[in-house]
Parts: sequence; C-alpha cells; structure tokens
Amino acid sequence: MRGRRRRAAAALAGLLALGTAATGCGIRPTSVPVDAGPAPSRVPCEVPDGAVAPQFEGVTVQVYLVCGAQLVTAQRSVRMPENKGAEDRLRFAQALLDELIAQPSGDEKDAGFTTEVKGPLTVTAAHKNDPPGALRLSRNPQDLSSLALSQVVCTYAENTPTAPGSQQVVLGGPGEDPARGYTCTSEMKSRPDSAATLGDIPRPTRT
Repeated sequence: MRGRRRRAAAALAGLLALGTAATGCGIRPTSVPVDAGPAPSRVPCEVPDGAVAPQFEGVTVQVYLVCGAQLVTAQRSVRMPENKGAEDRLRFAQALLDELIAQPSGDEKDAGFTTEVKGPLTVTAAHKNDPPGALRLSRNPQDLSSLALSQVVCTYAENTPTAPGSQQVVLGGPGEDPARGYTCTSEMKSRPDSAATLGDIPRPTRT
C-alpha cells in the first residue's frame, strides 16, 4: 500500500513540475480547445497577362466583378457604337450590362472573380421627366442585391457617367418612381455588400 502511495505522489509531482515549466515559458495551460477558425483564403484577383483575348474587334472596357468580397475591375471587349447618339448610348449600356450578367471566364474564375448580376436584365430609355443621362433598368435598382447594384453602379460610372469626369449615374426602374443618382465611392468598392443605398433624386428635366 505504501508503495502505491509513493508512486502516485511521484506522478503528481511530475505533472506539477511540467505545468510549472510550461507557465515559466509563457505558455498558459488550458483544457479548453481553441478554434482559430479556417485558414484565410487568398485569391489573386488578377487575370494573367495575355489571358484575356477579345472575342471580336471591339473596345476594351473595365467592368466591376466581385473578388475577395470587394469590387475589382476586369477587362472585357465590347462593341462600341459608331456615334454618341442616345440610341447608341443605350446599346453600349446594354452591352456593359450583358458583360456583368455573363459568367466569368475560366481564367477569371481561377483568379477568384464572380458576378452577382443576374438576368434577365435590360436597359431602356429614360422617362420624359428624367434628368439627362438617366438609365432605366427592367427591374428596380433597389430590388437588386447590394452586390449586384454596386457592380452596375460602378461599371456605369466607369464607362457611362452622368457627367464627364464624375462617378455618378442616374438609375431608375420600369415604373413611375423617380430615377435616383448613385455614386461609385471607395466604400462601395471595398464593401459592396453594404454600401449600395438609395441615392438622391435629381431635379427632373424641365419641359
């Protein structure tokens, strides 16, 4: 019996010594498992040079896709209208929208690009009292997801801004609700899931 007690005391002393040594090395012993979460995923968000080959002779534009929970530009080739009339501007706006709806290419997917803009979605002419440069979508802008609306706003602001040099576009839906101005900001690019909000209502055109 005494031999068993001695062996038990020796084992307990050894465990206490190990605990003291760990504490002395700056390690806090714990019996609770620590979940550090999954390892952070890293995506390049950049398509290799030469990987983007235009499908036809056109103009290279920048469209905004989602990558790493942010908006990142991707190069696309679209047909540019021959002149700058209102009808051709609508065709160009629809071409940009079609690029946002299209699924990213294989190289873009490998780089981490996705799109939240879903079809069918079209662009129509502005209503009678809309401000100059307004675009009307076949769905209300506020009915789009925040990510999708941010993609549309920043892509249009990059290529067809309401005024040259501005980062604002005026968008409306198919109904009679007034069109609103949306600005592509740095916050919208870095937090597109929460930054897209209702814009101001521009002053209507006088008739």
